[in-house]
Amino acid sequence: MSVQHAPAAYTPTDRTVPTRARERAAYDRETVHSILDAGYLCHLGFVRDGAPVVLPTLYGRVGERLYVHGSSGSRPLREAGRQDPGLAVCLTVTHVDGLVLARSAFNYRSVVVHGIAHQVTDPEEKRSALDALVDHVVPGRAADSRPANAKELAATAVLSLDLNEVSAKARTGGPNDDPEDQDLPYWSGVLPVARAYGAPVPAQDLTPGMTVPEYLTSL
Repeated sequence: MSVQHAPAAYTPTDRTVPTRARERAAYDRETVHSILDAGYLCHLGFVRDGAPVVLPTLYGRVGERLYVHGSSGSRPLREAGRQDPGLAVCLTVTHVDGLVLARSAFNYRSVVVHGIAHQVTDPEEKRSALDALVDHVVPGRAADSRPANAKELAATAVLSLDLNEVSAKARTGGPNDDPEDQDLPYWSGVLPVARAYGAPVPAQDLTPGMTVPEYLTSL
């Protein structure tokens, strides 16, 4: 039996081709996955009662599928389960990598995903999705915490969104000043921006003598 492999790149569509700076767009899976895997906070956009709504939420990637979670009472998660074929959404992930102090812009990496989100109803997929979400934020944490119980699972909803209509966009490098601006008496360059973690702070009721897990010290 032959094994089918996903194409190396996503197919551009009218919605994933930017109207400006098209040369910065990328559609290869390696670039898209690396940007998604470097973060865990996304913004989920959809239309509610004829008006746009954007919600910040956590996400996790498992292969060619993204999972986001929220309260089972959340309207978009309820609507994703009620509507056929699902809830039309636009999900975005952005990293600011540096402030370009130009006489210009800033450096960034971003991914935009369009598609139909579906509520995850299969119990095993739901548990696996929640583990993936936890590990996406702190790798290794899912195995080092109590699994969600039936009450918690009932109160939590999970959406799945397949990676089909996707694009990445990035800007790197220094300022691109116009020639007539280059002799102006202003400092220009890049102020790098990076995410950093502080030292873990133990809970007050933690059992004395417990050491900080390696998956935290390695962050």
